[in-house]
Amino acid sequence: MKLSFLIIGLGLCLPGFAQQKQFTMEDAVLGMGTNLAREDLRQVNWVTGENAFTQAVPAPYGEALVKRTVPAMSVDTLARSSELSRQTGRQLKNIPSFDWVSSREALFQVGNQLFLYTLNGNSGTSKEWLKLPEAADNVSILKSAHEVAYTLGNNLFMVDRQGKTHTVTNDKDPGIVNGHSVHRNEFGISGGIFFSPKGNYLAFYRMDERMVENYPIINWDNTPATVHYTKYPFAGRTSHEVSLGVYNPANGKTVFMETGLPKDHYLTAVTWSPDERSIYIAILNREQNHLWLNQYNAQTGAFVKTLFEEKDDKYVHPQHALTFIPGRNDQFIWWSQRDGFMHLYRYNTSGKLLNQVTKGPWVVTEIAGQSEKRKTFYIVGTKESPLDRNIYAVNWENGKMTRLDSAPGTHSAGLSSSGDYMIDRWSSGSAPRVIDIVSTTGKWKKNLLTAKDPLAAYQRPKIENVTVKAEDGTPLYGKLIYPVNFNPAKKYPTIVYLYNGPNVQIITNGFPSSGNLWYEYMAQHGYVIFTMDGRGSNNRGLKFEQATFRQLGTVEMQDQLKGVDYLKSLPFVDANRLGVHGWSFGGFMTTSLMLRHPGVFKCGVAGGPVMDWKMYEVMYTERYMDTPQENPEGYEAANLLTKVKNLQGKLLLIHGTIDSTVVWQHSVKFLKECVDNKVQVDYFVYPGYEHNVRGRDRVHLMQKITDYFDQNL
Repeated sequence: MKLSFLIIGLGLCLPGFAQQKQFTMEDAVLGMGTNLAREDLRQVNWVTGENAFTQAVPAPYGEALVKRTVPAMSVDTLARSSELSRQTGRQLKNIPSFDWVSSREALFQVGNQLFLYTLNGNSGTSKEWLKLPEAADNVSILKSAHEVAYTLGNNLFMVDRQGKTHTVTNDKDPGIVNGHSVHRNEFGISGGIFFSPKGNYLAFYRMDERMVENYPIINWDNTPATVHYTKYPFAGRTSHEVSLGVYNPANGKTVFMETGLPKDHYLTAVTWSPDERSIYIAILNREQNHLWLNQYNAQTGAFVKTLFEEKDDKYVHPQHALTFIPGRNDQFIWWSQRDGFMHLYRYNTSGKLLNQVTKGPWVVTEIAGQSEKRKTFYIVGTKESPLDRNIYAVNWENGKMTRLDSAPGTHSAGLSSSGDYMIDRWSSGSAPRVIDIVSTTGKWKKNLLTAKDPLAAYQRPKIENVTVKAEDGTPLYGKLIYPVNFNPAKKYPTIVYLYNGPNVQIITNGFPSSGNLWYEYMAQHGYVIFTMDGRGSNNRGLKFEQATFRQLGTVEMQDQLKGVDYLKSLPFVDANRLGVHGWSFGGFMTTSLMLRHPGVFKCGVAGGPVMDWKMYEVMYTERYMDTPQENPEGYEAANLLTKVKNLQGKLLLIHGTIDSTVVWQHSVKFLKECVDNKVQVDYFVYPGYEHNVRGRDRVHLMQKITDYFDQNL
C-alpha cells in the first residue's frame, strides 16, 4: 500500500530536565479554565465614539475601570468597585461588564438588575434602570434606545424607553413559542428577538410546535421518575412552523411577514434595513437546496420582492444576517459559498450584484468591524492557512486586501468605532495569549499582554503537525502527540481522537498546541495520541464539506483510516493496540469504525453517539442526508443498530439520560440489539445529564474513559 503523508512542523513543547511536573486528571480536564488558565486582561473593550479602550485593573478596594486613550495611552479612572458597591447596594469585588452606549454612558448588569452608569467629569453615578423578572430569559438590549426585550416562558415582553412594559405576546398554548431561537439553532440562529435600528419596532420569531411529536425526557432522580415532554422533530417527519412578527410599541399592534407556503420552510438571516422600513429574510426550503432572499414591508408585512435566489444540487447553508454598508440604506453584504468558499458579496437592495468583495481558496469567518471613511471592512479569515485565523482590511468596492497582523496563529479583532484601531487577541501553539492594540493603517502598535506559559513547569510531549492525503489527494491536517520520555525502540498503544463532523474544526493553530490537555495527560502515561480533521469538517470550502452528502460516516471513515495507515507506518505505534474515542458526531464515528471496519481498533469509547440518523433532528440531518424517504440507502448504510454483530474488540458507550440533542433512545435501542444478538458491550450512563458532561463530573468521566483504555489496550 502506498502511503502519502507529510510531517510539516514540530511543536515547541519539548520537555526540559527540570520540567517534570505531571498533569492530574483535574488539570487535564478543568485546568485551562482554573489553575492553569492563561494570563488575561479584564474588560479590554473600546469606548463608543472614542479611540480609547477600557481595562479593569486590581486596586486596594477591589478593582478599578480605567480608560486608555490611543495612541497617547494616557490613563483616566472611570469607575471603582467600591463606589459601584455603594451606588448599587450590592457588594462588588470586581467591576461588572460595562457595555458603552456613548463615551459618557454605559450599561451594566448585576444579577437581574440593569444599571445605567453616567460619567460626570472624573466621577460617575449608577442608577437602576430596570429590574428584570427573576425568570426572564433571552434578554435582548438595544442600548442606544434604552430598550429591553425578554421572554417569560413562551411569551415575549418589551420595556420601552419610557420604562413601560409591553406584553408583546400572550399565547396560552405552550406549543407556541415567541422570542426564542428557532430551527434548533441551525443556520447561524442564536436568538429570536430583533430590535429595529432605532428601537421603533421589535421583530420576533413565533414558532408553532403543536404539530411536532412529543418526546419524553425522563428524570430518574425522582421516585417515581417524572416525565418532561419536549418537541423533537425527527428527520423525515413533521417539523415546526415559524413566522416573523413585528410589534409596534406606539400602537401595541403586531403584524406578521407574509412569508408564504409551505409553512415548514426555514426563516434565516433576519435583518432590518437601516431606515426601519423593511425586513429581509432568507427563506430556505425544507429540502435546503433553494434559497430566496426576500424583502418585506415592516409596517404591513407585505412581500415586496425577491432580491435573488441561490440553488445547489446538494444544499445551501445560510449562516449570517445581512451587513449593511455604513451610511447606506441601499447596499449590503451577503455571505455565500456559491464559488466554493465562504466569501462576501456586495449587493444593492434592487438585488443587483455590485461586486464580489473577497475571493480565493479560503474562507471568511467573521466581519469584525468597518470604516465608513475608508470604505473598508475588517475581516477574519483563513487566507494564510486553514489552521490560522488572520485579520485583514478589505475595501468593499475594489476588494483590495491588506493583512493587519503579522504572526501565525488564531487571531480575533475588536475594532474601535472609527475603525482606526483594533484590539488583536491571539494565540498559537507557542504563544499562550497575546493582546495588542494596533493601528489599522499599520503605523502604530502597542503590546498590552504577552502571557507567560502556564504549562511551563509541566512535562510536555512532543507534538507534530501532520498532513495525510485523502484518497482523492485532498490534504488532511492532523496532530501527532508523542509519549513523554519517548523511546523510538518501543511500541506504544495509540488512541485516535476524532469528531470529523459538519461545522466543527478541531485542528487549529492555538494554545495549547496539542489542542487538549487530556491528550497530554495520556502522553504522560505512555500513549501516542492522533487527531485529524477529515472531509466533512469545517472551514475548508464547500467541496470538502459536501464530500459526505447523503452518506454520513462513509467518506469520513475513509479519511480516518488513511490516518490509521499513517500510524501503522510508524515503527513505534503498536498496530495491535489501537483505540478510538469521540463524542457526539465523534461518538457516531467511533461506533461506526468499530462496527463497519471491525478489527482495526482493539477498543473504542463513544460518547452521546447517533446510532440511527432517522432519530436525529430535521434541520441538521436532512441537510446532510436528505430525508429517509429520499435516501433510504444512505440511512441504512449509516444505521449502526443493524450492525452490532460486527463488533470485534471492546466498546464503551456513554450517554446522559436527559440528552435532548442526541436522545438516549439511540443508546438504549443499540443495547437492546446487543442483548438480542448476544453481543457484549460496556455501558456507562450519566443520570440527569444532557448531551455534555461538565465540571467535576467531567473529571470523573474522563478518568473512567482513561481507565477503560488502560484496561483494554
